[in-house]
Amino acid sequence: MPDDSFFFVIEGIDGAGKSSIAVQLHEALSQTHRDRVVRTFEPHNPSAAGKYIRKVLAKETRASPRALALAFALNRVDHLDRVINPALNADDKGIVICDRYLLSSLVYQSTGGLSMDDVYGLNRWARTPDLTVYLSVSPHTGYARMRGRPTDRELFERNLAERAEQYRAGIALLRDKGERIIEVDANPAFDKVLAAVLDVLKDRGPAWLRIQPPLLLDWHESEPAK
Repeated sequence: MPDDSFFFVIEGIDGAGKSSIAVQLHEALSQTHRDRVVRTFEPHNPSAAGKYIRKVLAKETRASPRALALAFALNRVDHLDRVINPALNADDKGIVICDRYLLSSLVYQSTGGLSMDDVYGLNRWARTPDLTVYLSVSPHTGYARMRGRPTDRELFERNLAERAEQYRAGIALLRDKGERIIEVDANPAFDKVLAAVLDVLKDRGPAWLRIQPPLLLDWHESEPAK
């Protein structure tokens, strides 16, 4: 039986490749840890305020910055109660891979008079990840990958250079509070980025975490992460 659970978060600006990396990490870890591995995301659609947040992001409805920040905080606590904590606290303790978490809220909700400290205060009860990987990508690469998406851009998918600077500030704030955040260069081709993230998990993850690299059957060597 494993010694403990493991809560792993993937962060980055739009176009950094978070979702693609999360899918392949789930495949890699499931080969050795089977159904103990849970892949999830935020905002979490099935949790409280999830559909409302998605409508705001899709510009189908409007919300003040404060209302949206509160909605994200509510969504997070319900997501923790429904998905993350049950997996991590179970007898057969789980591995949770989460695509976006508190760091994203610090970046995207610190607007309209709300500071990062304000947003952190709304989420001060949130469970601390065991490890966060920040996929660092240039705005140019981020925009190029976003242009390849089949759907329209969401509310925050713009001003990527400004977002990258805000992520730096958010990372500094969370590191000051003791969080473990590792930066990975996400500009290269997908397979190289995935290999770098796997190396971080091997070096910084728990000793019991066994990883079998995925076969990447659906990816080409030069294909970018999305």
